[in-house]
Amino acid sequence: MELVDSVSINQSRDVVWRALKDTDILREAIPGCEALEQVGDSHMSAAVSLKIGPVRARFFGEVEFCEVDEPDGMVLTGERKGGAAGFAKGNARVMLEEAGPSEALLTYAANVQVGGKLGQLGARLIDSTAKKLTRQFFNDFNAAVSPSGETSETAA
Repeated sequence: MELVDSVSINQSRDVVWRALKDTDILREAIPGCEALEQVGDSHMSAAVSLKIGPVRARFFGEVEFCEVDEPDGMVLTGERKGGAAGFAKGNARVMLEEAGPSEALLTYAANVQVGGKLGQLGARLIDSTAKKLTRQFFNDFNAAVSPSGETSETAA
């Protein structure tokens, strides 16, 4: 499954860059996040609980920050294991541009593979859930970093 989109964030590119690596902000923005901690300079570990269709699972995994080009972008790679529910693994290229004095444009292209019970749910359900969770993340992330707490709409 591929996810490609852009979102305007109501803050400067430098502030958004720092927020993308801030465990407190990410913990609040990641849907279902129960725990998130910095493991090393380029790794975070997380526990996330989600319900996707009829499957409820708690996922554990790590994310690595690769090809870091501060503050222009990076590649995130990771794998989440959800026990009997299955797994998700993939990577995402994240790019940041100044879109105005206090606005950054974040563009991402993610490639995700899902297996186990989750993989059996069907591409349409997985795709719609992934898009919903991504929108929720960016709305919450934008609210967390925006000075007024207001958000911009995700571009389609």
